[in-house]
Amino acid sequence: MNLKFRLIAMNFLQFFIWGAWLLTIGAYWFQNRHWSGTSFGAIFSTMGIASLFMPALMGVLADRKVNAEKLYGLLHIGGGVMLACVPLVNDPHTMFWVMLVNMCFYMPTIALAIAVAYNALKSRDMDIVRDYPPIRVWGTIGFIAALWTTSLLKLETSPAQFYIAAAASFALGLYAFTLPPCPPRLGRNESTSLVDVLGLSSFRLFRDRNMAVFFIFAMLLGAALQLTNAYGDTFLHDFATVPAFKNTLAVKYPAIIMSISQISETLFILTIPFFLRRFGIKTVMTISMLAWFLRFGLFAYGDPGPGLWMIVMSCIVYGMAFDFFNISGSLFVEQQSDPRIRASAQGLFMVMTNGVGAVLGSLVSGYLIDAFFTNADGSKDWHGIWSSFALYALAMAILFVPLFRHRHDAGGPRVVGHGVMDVNSA
Repeated sequence: MNLKFRLIAMNFLQFFIWGAWLLTIGAYWFQNRHWSGTSFGAIFSTMGIASLFMPALMGVLADRKVNAEKLYGLLHIGGGVMLACVPLVNDPHTMFWVMLVNMCFYMPTIALAIAVAYNALKSRDMDIVRDYPPIRVWGTIGFIAALWTTSLLKLETSPAQFYIAAAASFALGLYAFTLPPCPPRLGRNESTSLVDVLGLSSFRLFRDRNMAVFFIFAMLLGAALQLTNAYGDTFLHDFATVPAFKNTLAVKYPAIIMSISQISETLFILTIPFFLRRFGIKTVMTISMLAWFLRFGLFAYGDPGPGLWMIVMSCIVYGMAFDFFNISGSLFVEQQSDPRIRASAQGLFMVMTNGVGAVLGSLVSGYLIDAFFTNADGSKDWHGIWSSFALYALAMAILFVPLFRHRHDAGGPRVVGHGVMDVNSA
């Protein structure tokens, strides 16, 4: 079988698993189980908690002990077991631990999928820069396909969404054992300090004022990402209680509407090289924060009827909000880091966004929504929720501009050879 097709199948299933439940678990949580927002925030924090340590630990294991593709397969099988257990859980406390274990299985597979793909392409003397992006884009397509599957089958409030995700996880887990071998790269006797293993050496980047400011705002943007993942689909579902909106397209198929965000993401990623070269990381990150402001602000005033255009525009803006901070931020870390700690520096970026930022975003937003934006009958003040989130993003942009003093050289980032970044910046 063609190698590219095999890697496409891997990436498609990798994100299909996540897309089957990530944006719809809120509807299941509030409309099926009727549990509180605070406990829901804790559930979404499991992704961040797992990201704090599991990718590094599994990376060390793959580097030293076990073939990456085999470890990848075992993790997906373990994740499938936990996803299949989710519908059996009847209290939020137990659900927290089930989802935490599931995330501990899933989060390392994102990095392992990249390692397996890179190794396979290099073994065939293929160009990573040219050949990998068209393969990776099928991951986003898989995420969209899962959203549409869950929505068209009307499973957004049903436990069946977790069974679909579990089935895909089992399938990918077994399929992984057929992928090209990716053996350990480090000798068993090579010494590596605990500091290097955990990626803590990258914290020296905080000595530079600009990098410290950058990582702090990356954390705050990571929190913003959690807000939209956690509450976007639930927001649209709640319009079903309003007679004027209950039969609208956005209420019947909210996951399909939300999938516009992922479609937009695949398009905006193509514009990043131009924006980075022309305007630099400071402008690009500021644009991202303003895009988050628009993302939340349009949600605040949109509705599934006459205001549907605002919701659609919010989803389109999401592509810029996400890509301009996530992808551009990763490139900036690459160009600013000492080559000896580039891997751990990227790990630090992931910890600050998907780890610390995700945990804070989940827990704080859950508490605030319960305390200030939930009515006595359990309904939520969505206008107030989204308006508050929008002001949060706007405050970030206002503070970021004077605090981050990086100067841009119009030479910008460019790719040299096989994926080596050559960036001219002051």
